This record gives sequence, structure tokens and C-alpha cells, in this order.
Amino acid sequence: MSKFYGVCLLTLLGFFGLSLLDVNEYIFYAGFIVLQFVVLATAWNILGGYAGYVNFGVPAFLAVGAYSAVVLFKWLAAPLLVQILCGGVLAGLLGLAVGLLTLKLRGIFFSIATVAVVFIMETAVNNWPYVGGASGLQLTRPSVIFVFQNYNRMLFFVMAVLAVASVAIARYIQTSFLGRGLRAVRDSEEAAECSGVPTLKIKLMACTISGALMGVAGAPMPMYMSYIEPTSTFNLSYSISALGMPIIGGTAHWLGPLIGAVLLGSLQQVVSVTVSNELNVLVVGVILVLFVVLAPEGILGLIKKWTRSSK
Repeated sequence: MSKFYGVCLLTLLGFFGLSLLDVNEYIFYAGFIVLQFVVLATAWNILGGYAGYVNFGVPAFLAVGAYSAVVLFKWLAAPLLVQILCGGVLAGLLGLAVGLLTLKLRGIFFSIATVAVVFIMETAVNNWPYVGGASGLQLTRPSVIFVFQNYNRMLFFVMAVLAVASVAIARYIQTSFLGRGLRAVRDSEEAAECSGVPTLKIKLMACTISGALMGVAGAPMPMYMSYIEPTSTFNLSYSISALGMPIIGGTAHWLGPLIGAVLLGSLQQVVSVTVSNELNVLVVGVILVLFVVLAPEGILGLIKKWTRSSK
């Protein structure tokens, strides 16, 4: 355990050092997106991978974090840390509410219910003039704090901290009673209930934690873009990416979403620069189909098979 946290600390120091180097600014622009994908994929996997409940409502939780940050900044000029904390709390409460209403549903019915949450939230935001409504809202970034040259570099490091923290949380959950209970639910919910596992309680906990992490991933987004509007914030491509990355990396282990997010997120950034930004979703779809057909256990599953065959 201590080795893992040592690696986390070294990783953060590496990201901090990178943010101070005189390198191309696009690294920080693209790096923010990749690290955000790490948080989203890891958050999705806590409920979707560990428990087997496929959540398509990712944009709703992301938007709660983003729009709560906008409200706090516009109303109180709250610092970024407060925006992130409040975004996480509100998104976690949304996760709890959604869980109470939908977790008794199973399979495709649960997934459809989470999609409905996205449309409900988007309709509410479209009719809320304080945050710009359907036309969006332009934001002015505050002064850069600490030692960073510009705001993009600071946001890059902030998202790096959130990514490392989310992976650490997912790792802890996997090895805790919550992770064992969620795996029991995934294998057979009826058998888990008969064995005394408090299935509804642990599913609600997973839904709350997952939603909170998605909220903190969305909170820095308005300042990153200097603009926010519902169409892009509630884009269902976030759901596709958050689902596809753990499947590509492997949903059974905390490392899977990290691998999938880094590989697929980096590939999307390369495609955006070299070909077209519109091909991002196509790239995710094609790779996802290939992995579902050829490697349903993801990259980690392939590594396990190769390891076994080499012995």
C-alpha cells in the first residue's frame, strides 16, 4: 500500500515539474482532456465495472460539477478549490438521488433511466438564464495563482491531482468490503442478497462516489474553456468515452480505466490534430467494437492470457 502512495506522490511531482517546463502549450491543453478522461473512466467503472450497472448519465454528473462551479464563481467569485469541492458534493447528492430512484431497476432499464436524467438536467439548464441558458455563458479567468505561467498549466496540474486521487479511491474501493460487495452484485445480485450482502446500500454508495468523482472532473471545465453551454456540456459522447475506456483497459481492475483512458484519450487528441475533431467518436466506437468482439476482458485480460500461455 505504501509503495502505491509513493508512486502517486512521484507522479504528482512529475506532473508539477512538467507544468513548470518551457514546452509547447498544447501539451497542457490536451493533457487536461486526457486526465479528465482518467477521472471519468475511473468514476464510471466504480458502478459500471465493479457492480455491472451501466450508467449512460455521465454528462449529467459532469454538468452538475461544471454549472455549480459557474454559479459559485459568478455569485461569490469562489476559488477553484471551493468550486471543485461543491461540484463533487452536489454531483454526489445527485448520484444518491438517482440511485434511490433507479437502482431497483436492472439491465437496460437502469441504463435508460440514467439517459433520461441527462435530458431532464439539460432542459433545466436551457431554461436557467443565470447560467446563460441555451446560448451559454462567457467567463473571464481569474489571476493565475502560485508559480504557474498561465491558467491552462494550473488547470492541468489540478486535473492531474484529481486523476491520481480518483485512481487511489478506486483502488481502495476494489480491495475494501465495498468492492467485494459490488463484485458479488455483478456476479449474481440474488446470490449476494442471500449471502447477507446489503446490495442496495453498497450500490447507493457506489453511485454516490461515482457521481461525486464525475462532478469534480466537470468543475474545472468552465475555466478551462472560458465558456460553457449546454450542448457541449451534456454531450452523450462523454458517456461513450467513459464506458469505452474501462472496457478497453479492463473493467475488473482499477488499472483498466487508467490504461484505457490514457491510450484512447491520447489517440483522440492525435486524431483531432492530424485528421478531424469529428472523428473522435468514430475512433472510440470502432475500437470499442473490436475490443468487445476480440478482447472482452480488455487489455488487462489479454495480458493475463499471454502471461498464462508463456508459463
